This record gives sequence, structure tokens and C-alpha cells, in this order.
Amino acid sequence: MKTADLIIVGGGMVGIALAGLLANTSCQIKIIEKNAPILSGEISNRVSAINLRSQQMLEKVGAWQLIPEQSCSPYDQMLVWEKDSFAKIHFDNHDYAIKQLGLEQLGFIIENQHIQYALWQKVSQQSNVEIILSTPKTLGVSDNGVFLTLENGEMLSAKLVVGADGANSWVRQQSRIPLISRDYQHTALVCNVKTVESHQKVARQIFSPESILAFLPLRDEHLCSIVWSLPPEQAKQLVECDEKQFNQALTIAFDNQLGLCELQSSRNIYPLTARYARDFAQSRIALIGDAAHTIHPLAGLGVNLGFADAITLATELETLLSIGKDIGDYRHLRQFERVRKLEAVKVLAAMEGLKQLFSGDNPLKKLVRGVGLSLTNQNALVKKFIIEQAIGI
Repeated sequence: MKTADLIIVGGGMVGIALAGLLANTSCQIKIIEKNAPILSGEISNRVSAINLRSQQMLEKVGAWQLIPEQSCSPYDQMLVWEKDSFAKIHFDNHDYAIKQLGLEQLGFIIENQHIQYALWQKVSQQSNVEIILSTPKTLGVSDNGVFLTLENGEMLSAKLVVGADGANSWVRQQSRIPLISRDYQHTALVCNVKTVESHQKVARQIFSPESILAFLPLRDEHLCSIVWSLPPEQAKQLVECDEKQFNQALTIAFDNQLGLCELQSSRNIYPLTARYARDFAQSRIALIGDAAHTIHPLAGLGVNLGFADAITLATELETLLSIGKDIGDYRHLRQFERVRKLEAVKVLAAMEGLKQLFSGDNPLKKLVRGVGLSLTNQNALVKKFIIEQAIGI
């Protein structure tokens, strides 16, 4: 039987980041992941908007330096508006209030595959980490430790197991942690598109009564990754229609902001569901990332919220290890759980509030949206506060 201090189930971006943050500790770590990441030669349509806090974390781990520069697409402006309305808000890092934050950009759009691969490269070289390519089979928890058997026949024991294994978390299910969920009744359609006009490093998002459409600028000034949140039936039709019909529908939905849009990749759809685990920690168990919570992609905060989980948990574990405390004792995990549950609830509530506010075309709601966004757009201090929240300060 192999022994460790910590077992991380899930070698995605968030799980690997947690191991990287513990590189300079005495913590002996086993990571369980079915397959090693492989870089595709094509530009992926699965991207993340990386904020300042996540960037600083990746730099600390040493993974940021391994992400190819041509794969990091900075954006220095954000434009959000409502279709057929005067509601609009514009964030620019050259605005006086935001400029005080000293930001060169508001964030980076990066393909998930490049983030995961860079983290994997760095963490696989850590002397305190062993990556085991297998899947978990059974989980047992006792007062003194946790025990796992794997599909490859190996047996592991540790003080703590962390579920970083996604929205359908095996660790969460085995731990019988209840899940609160809500179907957004929307599906996310993602793909890459080419536009006639340059995106000028501006992240754009348009709200309409039945959809939310985001254009995220990539390195090529005429290439964007889109996330289109739609009713499921409409999303299915847009995936199955021919490219010409899709291009026309997308261009119209985007208010022809950048000219005709042309599809440049496969079209993929993903059902959208809000999830919130009742417990982020139990005795010998902790959940991070999508295993603990999933949110609507309208603000691009998903992976940043997961990285923040990893940062908080790593800080707590580092403290416990330095004073010789049991890292799996629930009493010592409660602070991590309190902090991260509160943050997740705030973000989930904010996303739900935004979605409800921009749903429907009731004239009164449209007026409220228009006045509210216009007033916000004119208030430099409020805009600075919103940006501080978005970048993780």
C-alpha cells in the first residue's frame, strides 16, 4: 500500500494547481487522473478568462511561464450591452479609476488545454508528487485516515483526499455529500469564429430576452471564442444547421458589431446547471472547483473560482503542516469551508440575479436595466469596485 499525506482525485486545472501550490511543503501528494493531457495542434474552443489573482497563482507555481505567449490573449476592455436597448456599460483599463489599479490588461483569454498542460509539466517534476494514471474504485474513511483502491489494483492511504474531479465528482458521490442544483434551462454553445473587423482586445457580451452571447478575443485580431447561452432546442438547431445559416444567425444576434462572423471550429454544446455542494469539507474529505460548485458562464468566473478554492485550501494546509496538525481533521478544514462556501454563494447569487434581471423583455425591466447600467457606467468608483471583484483583488 502506498501512503501519502494528500490524495488529489482529478488532474484537471484546479487539482493540479493545488499540488503546485504545495511544492515547497513537506506534503507528500498522490494525484489520480485517468489520462495525461495532450496538446491538440488546433485552436481549442474551450477557453477561460484568467483574472489577475489566477495569473499570479500560475506565476507562483511556475506554470504561467510555460504557457506559449501566442496562446495568451490579453484584453484591456469589456463592453456589455442589451439588444434593442440603451443599457450599456464599458470597462477600460485606461479609465482613470481603473488605471489606478495599475493593470496592463483586465485579463487573458487562454485555451484550457494550454493551462492544464503547463501545470502538468511543472507539477510532474515536483519531488513531493506522484501522478498515477488510473481511476478510483473504492473510498473508505476512518478516524485516522482515508483509503482508496484504484482500477489498476493499487491501494493508497492518506490523511486527506481532495475531490477535484469535476461537476459529476466521484469523491462527492462516494462521500454522500448532498448537492443543491438548479437547471438554468439554457445550453452553452461554444466555438471559434472569424470576424471581418478587429476585436481590438475587447471582450464583448450582449444580453437579449432569450440568450446571452459573449465574444472573447483571441490572439489573432480577427478571431474570437464565443459562448452562447441559449434555450436547449435553439442551441441544438444552431449546431445542426449549415455554416452559412449559423454565420448569419450569429452575426444578427451580435448586432453586427464586428461584421460578418465565420465559423472556424466545431460547434459544441453543454447543458448549464448551477450546482452547490452542501459540504465543501468533511472529516478527511475536501471539495474544490466544479466538484464543489458550478455557475453560469456569463461572467467567465468558473475556473477563477476553482483556482481561488485551491489557493485557500493550499494556504490552510501549509499552515497546518508547519505546526504539525492533522490536515484531514474536519476541525482544521472548517475555515477553508466557511471562506469558500461564502464566496461561492455570493457568486452564484450574483449570476442568478444578473440572469433574472436580463431575462424577458418586460418594458419596466428594460427601463430598470437601462437606467441601472447607464448610472453604473458613469460612476468611476463603482466601475473600479466591479473590476476589483472580477480580477480577484
